[in-house]
Amino acid sequence: MPRRSLPPIKVWVTLEERAEIEVRAAQTGLSVSAYMRAAGLNHPVRSVLDLKAVADLGRVNGDLGRVAGLLKLWLAEKRGQGASPVDVEALMKDLWALQTEMRQIMWRAVRGA
Repeated sequence: MPRRSLPPIKVWVTLEERAEIEVRAAQTGLSVSAYMRAAGLNHPVRSVLDLKAVADLGRVNGDLGRVAGLLKLWLAEKRGQGASPVDVEALMKDLWALQTEMRQIMWRAVRGA
């Protein structure tokens, strides 16, 4: 049976509450009705903005990997020129640690933790 043919549930809200609900629904990419249904049934509601931020972090994470790869190549071909190998290796380790931390943040954001 189509939802439109079922009786609606009325919820009395102030104008400010309605505005906030509409903003939150828009942030999730859901209609107000779908947002209220998800919230009322205690289903997880994810923000479209959060998922976009995760995608952006994924791109930055890939860029960090490419930078680390270029540093590794530079270290192999130009060892001892411009910077000490110890400094370059320390920077590479920092980049890899940052990548790991970013992956953990992305995982938590997607899983809703």
